[in-house]
Amino acid sequence: MARVLLLVPAATYRVADFLEAARTLGVEVVIGGDEAHALQDLMGRRSVQLPLDDPVAAAEMIVAHDEVAPLDAVIAVDDRGAVAAAEASQRLGLRHNPPDAVAATRDKLVMRTRLGRAEVPQPAFTSVAGDAAPEDVTRLLGGVGLPCVVKPRTLSASQGVLRADTAEEAVAAVERVRRIVAGATGTPDAALLLERFVPGPEVAVEGLLTDGVLSVLAVFDKPDPLEGPAFEETIYVTPSRLDAADTSAAVAAAAAACRALGLAEGPVHAEVRVHEGRASVIEVAARTIGGLCARTLTFSTGRTLEQLVIAQALGRPLGATRRRTRASGVLMIPIPRAGILEGVGGRDLAARVPGITDIQITIAPGRPVVPVPEGDRYLGFVFARGRSPADVEAALRQAQALLDVRIAPDPDVATTPTGRSPC
Repeated sequence: MARVLLLVPAATYRVADFLEAARTLGVEVVIGGDEAHALQDLMGRRSVQLPLDDPVAAAEMIVAHDEVAPLDAVIAVDDRGAVAAAEASQRLGLRHNPPDAVAATRDKLVMRTRLGRAEVPQPAFTSVAGDAAPEDVTRLLGGVGLPCVVKPRTLSASQGVLRADTAEEAVAAVERVRRIVAGATGTPDAALLLERFVPGPEVAVEGLLTDGVLSVLAVFDKPDPLEGPAFEETIYVTPSRLDAADTSAAVAAAAAACRALGLAEGPVHAEVRVHEGRASVIEVAARTIGGLCARTLTFSTGRTLEQLVIAQALGRPLGATRRRTRASGVLMIPIPRAGILEGVGGRDLAARVPGITDIQITIAPGRPVVPVPEGDRYLGFVFARGRSPADVEAALRQAQALLDVRIAPDPDVATTPTGRSPC
C-alpha cells in the first residue's frame, strides 16, 4: 500500500477531506505537523511532529522518518507546509515543485519580483521598509499610483490587505497593516508591499501542474465586488460567466505566472483580475483552493480535488479531469464584527433553500471571532449546486439572508472597522 505524509498546520479546515480521499484511493496516511500527536490521538493515525515554519529542519526529519517507514509522497494541505513538502520531496526523489519556487509563492514581494522579470501582467508594486516614515510612504506612491493596496508579504486569506484612495489613507493603512503583521507574526517592523489597485472582476483559477504544464480544473467567479477597503471574499461560483476572451486571458496569465515562478508539479490556486481585456495576476499559491471550498468540485470520474492531488503525487493515472457539468458554488460566511460567537441561527431554514447542499459552521460557539483585515477565518461554508451559475449564486444569497449570526461584544477582542456592511 502506498504511504503519503500529509503536512497539516495546527489550524486548517482540510484534514478530513484529504483523509477521506486517501481512504478512497487505498492509501496509508501519516500526519505531520506542529500538533501531529494531537491529530494522531484524534484520528488514530501514525504521526510525526514537524516544525513547519522551518522547512529545512522539517525536511531533515521527514527524510529520517522515510528511512524507517518509506514514503511515496509528501503533500501539504495548506500554505504553511508547502515549502517543507517541496524540500522533503526533492531530497527523497519524489514528485515535487522546486522549493525556491514554492517559497516565492509564500513571499509576495519575491513573487512580484519574479513575475516582473518575466513580464507577467500584474499590478505596479514596490516594497515599504519596516522603518518607513509617513513621508517615505507618500514618496513611494509616486511609482505605484492611487488607489493602492497595502499588503503583508507573508500572510494569507485577505488578512492585513487594505485599499487606500489617498496618500493619507495609505499612510494610515501602512500603520494598521504593521499592527496586524506584528500581532500575527510577532514582527513589528516587517516590510510590506504597496500595489496599484486593479479594478475589474476577479476570478480564481484552479489547476494541476504536470511537468510545468497547467491543466485547468475550474475557473471561479467572485460575484461580490472586491473593491475594499478590506477584501473579504464571500461567494465563489463555477463555471465562470466571464466571456471566452476574458476567461482565456485569465488562464493564460495564471499559466505564465506558474512558469515565471518555476512551479512544475501539483495543485495551483491563482487569483486574477480582468479589466478591459487585460488580465493581472493578484496571487499564486502552490496549493488547492482554501477552506472547504474544494467541496464544490467533483469531476467526471467521480473523483474529488483531493483525490486528484494525491493520485498525481503518487504518479497514478488521473483519468478525465473535466468538472461535472452542473454549476456549483460556496459562500464563505463572513464575520460581521468582532466579539464572541454566540451561535449561528437559521441553519434549518437556509438548508431548505432549493440548491443548497450543505452548511458547515467551522467556529464553535464561545470562541472569539475577528473579521478581516485583522482576522483570517470564516464562520463556515454554505454549498450549492444548480443548473446555472446564476441559480447557484441566488441560492447562496438567499441562504445567507436566512442565517442569523449572533456575536456578543468582548472588550478583549478589538478590531478597527473595515467599512463593510454587516452581512
